[in-house]
Amino acid sequence: MSALLESYAGGSWFRASDEGKPLLDASTGEEVARISATGLDLSAMVEHARTVGGPAIRALTFHQRASILKAVAKHLGEDKDPLYALSAHTGATLRDSQVDIDGGIGTVFSYASKGTRELPNDTVILDGATEQLGRTGVFLGQHVWTSRPGVAVQINAFNFPVWGMLEKLAPAFLAGLPTIVKPASQTAYLTELVVRRIIDSGLMPEGSLQLLCGSPEGLLDQLGAQDSVAFTGSASTGATLRQHPSVLHGGVQLGVEADSLNCSILGPDVTPEDPEFDLYVKGVVAEMTVKAGQKCTAIRRTIVPAAIADEVIAAISARLAKVTVGNPANPDVRMGALASLAQRDEVRKAVQILRSSAEIVYGDPDRVDVVDADAEAGAFMSPILLRATAGAGEPHDVEAFGPVSTVITYDSVDDAIALAARGQGSLAGSLVTHDPTVARAITLGLAPWHGRILVLDRDAAPESTGHGSPLPMLVHGGPGRAGGGEELGGIRGVLHHMQRTAIQASPDMLTAITGQWIKGSEQRIDDVHPFRKSLAELRIGDTIRSASRTVTLDDIGHFAEFTGDTFYAHTDPEAAAANPLFGGIVAHGYLVVSLAAGLFVDPDPGPVLANFGVDNLRFLTPVKADDTIDVTLTVKQITPRNSAYYGEVRWDAVVANAEGQPVATYDVLTLVAKTWPPTAH
Repeated sequence: MSALLESYAGGSWFRASDEGKPLLDASTGEEVARISATGLDLSAMVEHARTVGGPAIRALTFHQRASILKAVAKHLGEDKDPLYALSAHTGATLRDSQVDIDGGIGTVFSYASKGTRELPNDTVILDGATEQLGRTGVFLGQHVWTSRPGVAVQINAFNFPVWGMLEKLAPAFLAGLPTIVKPASQTAYLTELVVRRIIDSGLMPEGSLQLLCGSPEGLLDQLGAQDSVAFTGSASTGATLRQHPSVLHGGVQLGVEADSLNCSILGPDVTPEDPEFDLYVKGVVAEMTVKAGQKCTAIRRTIVPAAIADEVIAAISARLAKVTVGNPANPDVRMGALASLAQRDEVRKAVQILRSSAEIVYGDPDRVDVVDADAEAGAFMSPILLRATAGAGEPHDVEAFGPVSTVITYDSVDDAIALAARGQGSLAGSLVTHDPTVARAITLGLAPWHGRILVLDRDAAPESTGHGSPLPMLVHGGPGRAGGGEELGGIRGVLHHMQRTAIQASPDMLTAITGQWIKGSEQRIDDVHPFRKSLAELRIGDTIRSASRTVTLDDIGHFAEFTGDTFYAHTDPEAAAANPLFGGIVAHGYLVVSLAAGLFVDPDPGPVLANFGVDNLRFLTPVKADDTIDVTLTVKQITPRNSAYYGEVRWDAVVANAEGQPVATYDVLTLVAKTWPPTAH
């Protein structure tokens, strides 16, 4: 008997008391492992996540969490060969394994990077600007995102045992949630190895990651209003989860990624001689054969102009004929086996339903020539291309989750959009066209029905990741039949796990709550110039009010001549006076900002190492010749960098005229040493 997979729960590895259910190699039918969760205390598992994992993660800032994710990704990438070897048992070729394993690790790297670059080194995120709720500005509103004290449960599909777990784990961890992973049994042995390597590394806080290998029966009963479930799988199972009492009445948030009849449309402008024609054919064949078509984003409906349908079918068939099927460990094999014999049977049944309104134009669902393998022992199947008859309904209703696609013809752009919409909501769609008018019309028509749309032509092709590749910085999810949920999406995927709350308070209270200086709250002025303070000494609200300076006509003329910016408002008194916005010669906005810098900088070497940008610059009131300006500069946000001897400081800058009217407002961004002199470089 092969090894029994273990679950990781409550801080230790758990082995079931029975022999478990056998898991078979997709290509040979030989036993790879066994799986069971008999005797596992699911209630204790959830409690461990809530009381140990959750508090440990939430005690970390977003940057600290991102640093841990980066370390985890680096650790997993150091020795991938054992993962590839185990992945081959799932029927995956080396290319398939790279999509799953390398794609998953890359997703964690991406979230680590985004967490550092786009989130504060804090535990709260501000959502938008403050809203003034009263007349005088002493009562404000501010939306914030905070972590929930809950548990993220992920129930994953069999087709991506590594990526499917990591793409859910990364945003949940960054959001402050501990995760319980329930992989699909068929390929759980690969998920278990990845989790074991993460746990053994000791990089993640205890309780932040647990693994359930076996039946999850009763798990949702343990969940409550602060918890969430992310499910990837069949629409029927998704529907069952939606009816669970914890979801219906207990407030558990459920995200579903389910069946998706994704389409790819060939634009009416494309001819067989165009490079877009070849791009389209290659894309369809890739989506049919990568992971043996077992991808939630694979192209199930190939929608092409009726006038060139025969040419499209011939080109796809010719390319499919070059696809070798067989032992995924053989480097000459381009398509491995389906996940199991049972899965192959399901695909064959779906093909039979599709044949009621479509004819097979390539392949045989019951026979395939294989390389270096036993066609009967393994779950091998030929790629199947069908052509639908006019008005066929089955291709828009039935998903064959394997190497199967159906060609459907259209006569007009509106017809193509209507056919795509019959899928009732998809994760991913694509359009291959080189006509901008076609691109706009079809893309806007498809958008309400799709979570992601690839518009591909000869220009985008060199860098395109293809129709079916989810990217961590883009939304992965879709409306309607696809489940209505969203995963990934960069920081959107993090916020999906967090709670947005509107806070109403005074400026001082909002500053205290959010950790960022809010306009109207206290400004502290002392004898030490803020630019002489290291990051350790600076405090939110530290302020400098500069001396004043008069902007002369000579200043304006010199700046115009020196920069070449001779716009009439700065150089032509008559034209400037005729414009009611100016009423005469006015200073360049950038001259005002430059003079302002001269008013607040401290020239000597010190903790402020560099200015690396300006955000939100607005010119509010023209500065005329002989107007006087001054600057108020306030520490707005302090963001230490965990891996550097300095951090970032955001300063609120207000340039005002002699009447106290703001003439320019902006944020100044500087790098400031943590100590001065610096203790390390």
